[in-house]
Order: sequence, then C-alpha cells, then structure tokens
Amino acid sequence: MRAIVPVAGFGTRLRPHTYTLPKALMPVAGKPILGHILDELLEIGVDEVVLVVGHLGEKIEAYVRENYEVPVHFVRQERPLGNGHAIYVAREYLEDEAVLIMLGDTIFRGDFRPMLRSPVSLIGVREVPDPRRFGVVEVDDHGRVLRVVEKPEHPPSNLAITGVYFIHDTPLFRRCLERLIHEDRRVRGEYWLADALQLYVDAGAVVRTYPVEEWYDCGTPEAVLAANRALLDLLDPPAPRLEGALVHPPVAIAPTAVIEESVVGPHVSVAEGARVVRSVIRDCIVNRNATVRHVVLQGSLIGEGAYLEGRPTRVNLGDDSEIELGG
Repeated sequence: MRAIVPVAGFGTRLRPHTYTLPKALMPVAGKPILGHILDELLEIGVDEVVLVVGHLGEKIEAYVRENYEVPVHFVRQERPLGNGHAIYVAREYLEDEAVLIMLGDTIFRGDFRPMLRSPVSLIGVREVPDPRRFGVVEVDDHGRVLRVVEKPEHPPSNLAITGVYFIHDTPLFRRCLERLIHEDRRVRGEYWLADALQLYVDAGAVVRTYPVEEWYDCGTPEAVLAANRALLDLLDPPAPRLEGALVHPPVAIAPTAVIEESVVGPHVSVAEGARVVRSVIRDCIVNRNATVRHVVLQGSLIGEGAYLEGRPTRVNLGDDSEIELGG
C-alpha cells in the first residue's frame, strides 16, 4: 500500500516558527506532526510513502531518513499552488493500485485498516457544527458522495473533510488531476483537491465517506497547542522522574532535555536539548535546544534554539529568537 503526503506548504499562519522549520516538523506531544502521520501509516500497513515537499524540504528529508526505514520518495512542488497541485506533481505514483492520501498538516487518530480494504474510493469525514472553514461533502440517501465543495459559504451538509482520502481508481483520478491543471481550474489562486475529487465523482467514480474518530488540525499556534493538549491526554506518555523538579502529567519530555528547579505541566512538551531552569510552565511546547529561564509561562510556543528569560505570561517566540523581560 502506497501513501501520498503533501508537506510543501509555507505554514504562514505559524510564523515566525515556519521561517526556519517546516510546518510538518512542528513538535506536538513529543514528536513532529509528520512523525505522528508516518507512525499512523506504518501502523496500518502502508509500506511505501511519497512526500511532496517544498519550503525547507531538505529538513523534512533529513528527518525522515534519520528516523524511518520505510521506502520514501520525495517529490518537489516548486510553487505552493494548493493541495490539488501538490498531488498533481506526484501523479507518476498514481498507477494501477489504490493509494491513500493524508494531508501533512493534520494529525489523525483512528482505525484506517478497513478503509484500505474498501472496494470503492473513500473520503474521511467528521460532523462539525460549522463546516464553512472546511471542505464539505454532500451524500445521497445511500451514502454515495454527490458533491465535494471547498470552504462553502452555504454548506450542503455538516460533513467536513478531514484530509484523509482513499483513491481506488488511481488512473481515473490522475486524469482528473491533469484536467484540473490543464483547464486552469483555480479558486482563490489555488488548485484544490476538492475540485479534482468533484471531477472524479462526475466521471462516474463511486465515492463514499469514512468516519474519522480523531482529527487535529495544526495550522495555527492555537491549534498546535490544542493538538498538544489533546494528544498528551490521549497518549499519556510516562512522566520522567526528575530530581529537583516537579512534573504534572501529562507531559512529553525528551531524554536529552534538562529541567532544573522547575514546575512543568500539565500539557507540556519539551524537545531534545532544551533547558527549562527555575521556571513554571504549563500548556507549552518548548522546541529543540531552546532555553527557558526564570519565567512563569502558559499557552506558549518556544522555537528551536530560542532563548527566553524573564517573567512573561504568554509568548509566541520563533526559532533562534532571544528575549529578556524584567519586572
């Protein structure tokens, strides 16, 4: 089974972090977003992965090669022209066999094994109160997808597309992607996967929905922190015993992190090489090799290699930054 994962976006809503770190490598609950996705794919039996990379793609390639042995192909999307275009540039991998597509800025939890055994194509969905921010599907009385619409002002249903798709007839889907690009069917300047799927449905493909149990969008700092809280609650990793520090689970603290005379947690992730000294932090993510000293901190993201000292209560501090706050 092959999976295609587009991870080429700039992640503009996560700046300043994504100036130097791809969005897919943002840490959540002890590992990068992409790590959660790849672990899920391997768990369900995927044995070949295609990653569509762009901005800072070399960092994604280095992370994957260092941490995974599964066969991975890297395809470059030179310009960020939407998720439909991202799958289009990887169209050579849409051959005769079915393929799984998972968007690279969302963490999924659930049992996807039945999805991979389906005789028809499937779109992962979940009911939401306000679907206008998402792609939405409309189904008939028999559960067959009739319409696929991206961020509709008047949604035809409350079934939001979560970002996981099982494509059964890959040659037909490839032709639909090619038509999307060749006919220049852009919306707001981008080629949307939803529009390629509508062409696929219109061409006669049978598409149904598949319920997704847990779905964590990671597109903004607030969403990343929310995903960190939810996944730490769900996974409940073992809390380390640290001499001279007080830990309130759930937390994810890397073995090489240093915690000195501090209170950490709940809902804190501290990455490799980070230092937390004489501080109280909760609901925070401290990225690799960052230093946090003498602060009381809540609801914050600390970027890779950043240095923070003082007494702020909330910050969104990017990579390699330095800040000192007194008072």
